[in-house]
Amino acid sequence: MYKEEVIDLYSMIRKRNPLIHQITNAVTVNDCANVTLAVGASPVMASSIEEVEEMVKLADALVINIGTLQSGVFKAMILAGKAANKIGIPIIFDPVGVGATTFRKEKAKEFLRQVDVAVIRGNASEVDSLMGGASTTRGVDAGVVEISLKELAVKTAVSYSCVVVISGQIDTISNGTETIQITNGDFWLKSITGTGCMSTSLIGCFIGITKDYFLAAIAGTSLMGLAGEKAKKRLQEDEGIGTYKVKLMDEIFIMNGDTWKEEVQIHES
Repeated sequence: MYKEEVIDLYSMIRKRNPLIHQITNAVTVNDCANVTLAVGASPVMASSIEEVEEMVKLADALVINIGTLQSGVFKAMILAGKAANKIGIPIIFDPVGVGATTFRKEKAKEFLRQVDVAVIRGNASEVDSLMGGASTTRGVDAGVVEISLKELAVKTAVSYSCVVVISGQIDTISNGTETIQITNGDFWLKSITGTGCMSTSLIGCFIGITKDYFLAAIAGTSLMGLAGEKAKKRLQEDEGIGTYKVKLMDEIFIMNGDTWKEEVQIHES
């Protein structure tokens, strides 16, 4: 189920070396750039109002991440998003921390009103907040939602006419018609900063090489989970989260379609 199509993406991405324009979280910008290189794409992290429209015209995909949202940067996000829409460049939107503050919620919804996106990726409470749910977010951490992840993913995908990824212990992905869940991963992924942001960047890399954004979301999401799982297994007894982060990047770099096919855990929901 979906595996043969995703395998093709793993071989294609290193041949195509897509350029991924990212306006992203200042806390994790270096990690996002490095993970983009590790999977076989090229990053450009331009966020200045004066150049984002010109830069996005060179890109194969646009990543928008509001982790360290500021008014000036938000204006650049809108400009880049509209420019991408105009020429058909796919966009992935990461509503980091939506639900924590009124400012974040209002700006996230404003962005989605003005810009069409291919993929939304967030945790359960972030996605629920976009849909007007009552869940709250503690900083960037997920809270509790009142509906099932499948129902939330489908509802959001239909509402925004895009693919939705809800990240968590079990990752849920829907395009409004098809819904799958991925059970790869390790709880240590929550112990280092930026794994969610890096997942968004990975999905951005894959939407840069295919029009099937559902498959791209599966490829990017499962890569982070599977790499996290494999990195944990490679740790020695006296190694901790610093070494884990290095091994995580290594696992993303050495991942190939055959290993992915053998070890990924995808389930129809």
